Amino acid sequence: MVALRRLSHVRRSPNEQSALAGEAAAAAAEDHTPAPDDPRAAAFFDCDNTILRGAAIFYLGIGLYRRRFFSRRDMVRFAWQQAWFRVHGAEDPAHMADAKDKALGLVAGKRTAELEEICEEIFEDVLTRKIWPGTRALVQLHLDAGQRVWLVTAAPQEVARIIARRLGMTGALGTVAEEVDGVYTGRLVGGLLHGEAKAAAVTALARRERLELSRCAAFSDSANDIPMLALVGHPYVVNPDSALRRHARANGWRVRDFRTGRKAARIGLPTAAGLGVLAGATAAAVAIRRRQRAA
Repeated sequence: MVALRRLSHVRRSPNEQSALAGEAAAAAAEDHTPAPDDPRAAAFFDCDNTILRGAAIFYLGIGLYRRRFFSRRDMVRFAWQQAWFRVHGAEDPAHMADAKDKALGLVAGKRTAELEEICEEIFEDVLTRKIWPGTRALVQLHLDAGQRVWLVTAAPQEVARIIARRLGMTGALGTVAEEVDGVYTGRLVGGLLHGEAKAAAVTALARRERLELSRCAAFSDSANDIPMLALVGHPYVVNPDSALRRHARANGWRVRDFRTGRKAARIGLPTAAGLGVLAGATAAAVAIRRRQRAA
């Protein structure tokens, strides 16, 4: 991890940052489960709007706001940026930079153990109420098939581990915040685990765990995760945005939508395998803005 800290200080291209973020996420991933029955196959699940209704980073922001980590004005701005992303279907680079800088400023100088404890408190209630039952069942199907199951998310690694543990998953790949001697520096290792960085993380993990990606599956709701979905032999889309739905239809990927009663293509375990980051907060953003006007 020391080498990763040094590398994070070097100016790098976006592709290099994605690769470093992916390597850092894979290095930080922990596997505490018994040896799998099917060691060459695994499943990779996105978090926001795939497993969790809404965005993990938004729920973290709400929890930190309630603990007076930042102001109401900051919370409204953050929520509005998430809403903008959802409506437009693409990130505004300025919004992403602002959200990242704000989050890093909040944790700089704080001990990692403190944030982990706070995350446990925040997500205790969230995970009880906000998990999509259908996706949770898919996670269990892969576990029952004797495969490892990994969460892959732009949310902080500390949050990702909690969600993965509560769902009985093998482990989690999340955004890695740099720390020295148990204290956050206010920098990321590489950058957000988003888009190409997720694909890099899955590739690095597969290399470490000797997985055959052609026998693996991946699940996501967002077109941003097409690089990750395209890596595996069995890509599935869950609660897809319009761009991902179009891409799935064009490429014959199976679709499952748990948001409505309409039927979608059935998802089962793939025959061959036996098997921001910033999305999902539109309703919450509107509600907060209304409360602000009424105040």
